[in-house]
Amino acid sequence: MKDSKQDPGILFNPLRLPCGVILKNRIAKSAMSDSLGDGTGHPTPAQNRLYQRWSEGGLAISIIGEVQGSAGYAEKPGNLVLNDASDVGRFQALAQQGGENGTGLWLQLGHAGALAYSPTSTPKGPSALDLPGLSCAEMPLAEIRQLPSEFAKTARLAQQAGFGGVQIHAAHGFLLSQFLSPLFNQRRDDYGGAIANRMRLLLASIAATRAAVGPDFPIAVKLNSSDQLEGGFDEHDALEVVAALDQTSVDLIDISGGTYFPGAKAASDGTWQGPYFIEFAKRARAVTSKPLMLTGGFKTRTQAQDAVASGAVDIVGLARALALEPSLPKRWQADQSLAPDFPRFSDAPEGGITAWYTMRLTDIGADLETNDVGELGQAIRDYDARDKIRTEVWLRHFVRNGAGQT
Repeated sequence: MKDSKQDPGILFNPLRLPCGVILKNRIAKSAMSDSLGDGTGHPTPAQNRLYQRWSEGGLAISIIGEVQGSAGYAEKPGNLVLNDASDVGRFQALAQQGGENGTGLWLQLGHAGALAYSPTSTPKGPSALDLPGLSCAEMPLAEIRQLPSEFAKTARLAQQAGFGGVQIHAAHGFLLSQFLSPLFNQRRDDYGGAIANRMRLLLASIAATRAAVGPDFPIAVKLNSSDQLEGGFDEHDALEVVAALDQTSVDLIDISGGTYFPGAKAASDGTWQGPYFIEFAKRARAVTSKPLMLTGGFKTRTQAQDAVASGAVDIVGLARALALEPSLPKRWQADQSLAPDFPRFSDAPEGGITAWYTMRLTDIGADLETNDVGELGQAIRDYDARDKIRTEVWLRHFVRNGAGQT
């Protein structure tokens, strides 16, 4: 085999998933919270166009971040909500446009739990928390037991609407990740204690989802390599979860890391060089034969090629790189834009860089992106103003109208 630095072809080989679906290459758009829902849980024309732009750019998979099964625990008021009350036709339009050119458009099944957006939710997690910047109630046992069927129902609706697959979100500090972490899960019932109990809800959600969608529909799981918090979910526990996932019907394990708990530093805002979690991926490869995806830190084609050529992972997940260059897969295949020019921000406030990239996605969805980085403060103000407007819409639609808020 040629040196991967000289041969981009390894990134453009097809990949067959265990369910039988064939991905056209090894490049995925990782889930990001694009915040482009309309505030009633429905897609907007700008969101449809954003995912169409990515499909035109040559991706194998494009994953829509944090699609909720109910309005009760959304991460942001721009999240999508897919349930029996949804206008399915609007989701079908998103599935059609984002699934063009052989791209698999997948929904990430979300539940923010303790991180639910407090202006529209009453956050609940596996255990009650009262921390600086974060408080939540303990989720009742009956509600926990209902969660697998809720994930399954959203997955079935996604399948019926024409989406190409789903990803169960068990990373970044959201609900299933909270259950996996001994720092935030202090339960003394079947869902707390040993890692075998802490992963119980995740495994039950996978089983219920598979039963709902049948054997031929892709199901992925996004899993932290660690929370990067002292006393939290660590790499030892993560490897045990990977080994357990190997015995399930999942088709792809997407490895990431870190958490959005207030005050925690995001890996993407740090000084890492190269893919963040590649060493963990190599260890995970030893305990599973499932296809592995790695998300975080890929900035150049060479990094992506080397990760796949090493055998550690089967597919690379890109996020911010695709916000800078939506057609990056095609450009990589054509020996162009091998290393996108990432903007640098000094003294950015917590969440500020995420706000900039989110507003960049808004520009792409409107076909208005430019090479001008602009002013970070303005991006943050625009981001906050949109959240305020969407919050008001969300409250009118879900709470005052009683349309599914819990």
